[in-house]
Amino acid sequence: MAPRAKRQARVEPTLGAASSSLLDLRLRPDDRPSGPSGKSRPKSKSGTKAKPKSKSSGSSKSKKPSSAKATSQRGKGKASGGKSGGRGGRSGAKRRSQKRKSRSSFTQFLGRLVKRGVYWGAVLGIWATIAVVCVIGYYAAFLPPTSEWQVPSRPPNIKIVASNGQLLANRGDTGGEAVRLEQLPPYLPNAVIAIEDRRFRSHFGIDPLGLTRALVTNLTTGRLVQGGSTLTQQLAKNLFLEPDRTIKRKIQELVLAFWLEAEYSKDEILEMYMNRVYLGSGAYGVDAAARRYYGKSARLMTIAESAIIAGLLKAPSRYSPARNPDLAEDRAQLVLAAMHEEGYISAEEAKNALAAPAKVVRRHTTASENYAADWVMDVLPHFVGSIEGDIIVDTTIDPAIQSAAETALRQALKDNRQTFGVSQGAIVTIDTAGAVKAMVGGADYSKSQFNRAVYAKRQPGSSFKPFVYLAALENGMTPQTVRQDQPITIGGWSPKNYTKQYYGPVTLTRALSLSLNTVAARLAYEVGAGNVASTAKRLGVNSDLKRNLSLSLGTSEVTPLEIAAAYVPFSNGGYGVLPHIIRRIKTVDGKTLYSRAGDGRGRVVERRDVGNMNLMMSETLLTGTGRKARLENGRPAGGKTGTSQDFRDAWFIGYTGNMTTAVWFGNDDNSPTKKASGGKLPAVVWKEVMDKAHAKLPAADLPGVPNVPVSVSAPKRPVAPPSNTEAESGPIPPAPLGDSGERRGPLNLLRNLFGGGG
Repeated sequence: MAPRAKRQARVEPTLGAASSSLLDLRLRPDDRPSGPSGKSRPKSKSGTKAKPKSKSSGSSKSKKPSSAKATSQRGKGKASGGKSGGRGGRSGAKRRSQKRKSRSSFTQFLGRLVKRGVYWGAVLGIWATIAVVCVIGYYAAFLPPTSEWQVPSRPPNIKIVASNGQLLANRGDTGGEAVRLEQLPPYLPNAVIAIEDRRFRSHFGIDPLGLTRALVTNLTTGRLVQGGSTLTQQLAKNLFLEPDRTIKRKIQELVLAFWLEAEYSKDEILEMYMNRVYLGSGAYGVDAAARRYYGKSARLMTIAESAIIAGLLKAPSRYSPARNPDLAEDRAQLVLAAMHEEGYISAEEAKNALAAPAKVVRRHTTASENYAADWVMDVLPHFVGSIEGDIIVDTTIDPAIQSAAETALRQALKDNRQTFGVSQGAIVTIDTAGAVKAMVGGADYSKSQFNRAVYAKRQPGSSFKPFVYLAALENGMTPQTVRQDQPITIGGWSPKNYTKQYYGPVTLTRALSLSLNTVAARLAYEVGAGNVASTAKRLGVNSDLKRNLSLSLGTSEVTPLEIAAAYVPFSNGGYGVLPHIIRRIKTVDGKTLYSRAGDGRGRVVERRDVGNMNLMMSETLLTGTGRKARLENGRPAGGKTGTSQDFRDAWFIGYTGNMTTAVWFGNDDNSPTKKASGGKLPAVVWKEVMDKAHAKLPAADLPGVPNVPVSVSAPKRPVAPPSNTEAESGPIPPAPLGDSGERRGPLNLLRNLFGGGG
């Protein structure tokens, strides 16, 4: 074959293959027209529709374009004459082009996704806002109209002070004063902010960051461990809402928080919060808590004490330093760390506070002056009506006497609880005008708030006998009147002396000093039990008295306060008194609401009878059952022991020319003591209290003691058996000997007091 023909033969197959490849590329499945079903319809080379083929032939057909394309690319590669041929270069470029297209498509897809997300997010946000507004509006509709919104007045505080102005207690719903923010040490409010609401100064009532943090923490822990409420929200809840955990309350809290932020400054909100928040143990506000736990005003708080108070906000009962001091200290350390992080205190201040943690002062809860304060609150409504604001109640309590009485009572119970089987006691001291100078209503106020000095009704025993003897004096007898001390039976009732010993003929003075039951019963019968009861009531005993002969031995119950008040006429010359504790009531602005005026009951005992009674009752301390109560330096005093049936009650009630004190010991369940008599423990405690109370007072004579005549009178009427009554006995030790060895009696007493012979 000629060379030209050979070249043509070589070229023709190549062109044919190329033509076929180009034709296949033009007719590749992506570009072929779709049939009725939307699928590509293969065409023949002439452009007519191809007949349907079997699946196997279709599979082969689908592979042909790729094969033809590959053949065409190989032909082009050979024509280019490169190492890898033209196919390799074009294939790499196409792959890069496809990658660019792929990246472009992904970018476009991502852009479309972001646009749709933004769109639908905006739509959902709008709808969510609408829903939230609707929910807020729904629950806010339950609130009063905004025109009626106002911060309720803080419950008034009642500041109760002693006669020298010393604070005794705060009473009221809060238990403390309202203090201004500028009056507090700066680290106290800063401690509250640091641990409760660090962004308080910057947020608008709610703290989104705090809410988010609390939400995440609660979700991760699976339980409610953090709250996102701000101080403003907490104040709104405390002022207006109930503490229930409901969506309604929470939404109303948010609405009110916004209102508070709009109406008040941050300092005003913080001040209201700190004066109203509950801090455990009945204390509302930081001042009440400071006094409750540390016995001081909030104005005097230290950094360590402030940290403890701020730590209480999380859980007042759990972190109370009075109940859980270790937990309270751990919490305080977190508060100090937060204060340091916020820059409220220096590292040195934090270190010092950690090194010297605050110590709880328990006296606030145990102090006996709380009994006096409680009595003030009981009688206060009789002097003032509704209390609109803070008031100050000026009382008659003398802090020195109050402290002496409390110390003496507690020490006596501590030392003699087992010896005498006594668990409780009470002391009340009254001056000659009826002002209560001291009141101890029990052993420990924190354990029992029942005021036994005012409300405990107990049998006075022989301490009631002075009213029997006074009735006898008023019926014509004298201290030297003689009566027989011997066994007696009156209507089947046979009172006996404590020692079962009898002294025969004795004067009334000696009979009273030795507390002889037989003589008291005889006198009661002679003057009449009704006359004895009337005499006691005239002097100040208000309790119901059974008008029978056993009354002479103190079987009718009385309170320590009323029998002490009934003894006061012996010390002031015969004038009845109304025991009182309130002198003045005024507002914090100085406006006087009440000031005491009045003279009490007036004269209830004639002066001559007062002198005779003082002569007889002073002998009780000199030679009788109350010798252990004799005061220092021979200070004149009178008194009477008392022991009820089965030793259930032990009394000593005595007086000087300045004041009267009643002391009682016993058990709340009225169980018998271990022979605790009035001449033992009560007499010792009475002496201790009265010695301290008179330490700076000059000695005063008992009224009417001089010019007492010496005579013997006969009874006004004969003894006859009355109705049967209950027996009561008291301790009757023998009369002591004087310096010369003779028995001491009223004549010897007169010689000692005024000189002379005979």
